[in-house]
Amino acid sequence: MIPAHGSLISHAVDASNSSAATQMPLVKEEKPPTPVRLSDPERWVEEHGDYLFKYALSRLRDPAKAEDMVQEAFLAALKGAKGFEGRSAEKCWLVGILKNKICDHYRKASRETSFTDLEFYSDEESDRFIPDGPFKDGWTHELGPQEWSNPGASLDNEVFWKTYRDCSSKLPKNVSAVFNLREVDGVESKEICAMLNISENNLWVMLHRARMALRRCLETNWFGKQKVSE
Repeated sequence: MIPAHGSLISHAVDASNSSAATQMPLVKEEKPPTPVRLSDPERWVEEHGDYLFKYALSRLRDPAKAEDMVQEAFLAALKGAKGFEGRSAEKCWLVGILKNKICDHYRKASRETSFTDLEFYSDEESDRFIPDGPFKDGWTHELGPQEWSNPGASLDNEVFWKTYRDCSSKLPKNVSAVFNLREVDGVESKEICAMLNISENNLWVMLHRARMALRRCLETNWFGKQKVSE
């Protein structure tokens, strides 16, 4: 028996809907990420103390001050624990607090003494540049920067970072602090100038000298040795 025209269309629609229903992908409901919870504060020193101390020491280069900053960071973390929203790992949260404490220290230091390290402004690398003529201020070829072989690979090498820390420790303390604030911690230049009460020109000169000194030290103690080993 042939179904009526209307029932035939109805049958086709039902079949189509059934087919579509089977072909449509199921959308899974994603559960919101579980917020990170703080561990027992009594374990913070054991779990994060060494890292935080090294972080502070690399920036302050004074063990006593570094220890004081870590203690202040732990106290601030205890007071602000209820405001922890779990958006970052506990360690990152503590580092952020410590970073703010170090910045506060620099602000206070800049009010008491001049932060500009004028002695470092003497151009110890002036002999590496052409003094006059059409190529004035250009690199003297044989004294210019070396080509670094695969520098990105060095970033995953712990020995490289030890070499970097050794080179950084040879910079004047204030210059090292400025470099770490800008290039390592990513603090904006204007914020650094306001924090340390220095001009943008002074900041630029200090950063330039730091980069030059670090480049030469790394070429001598890391990249130059890598070429020899190859």
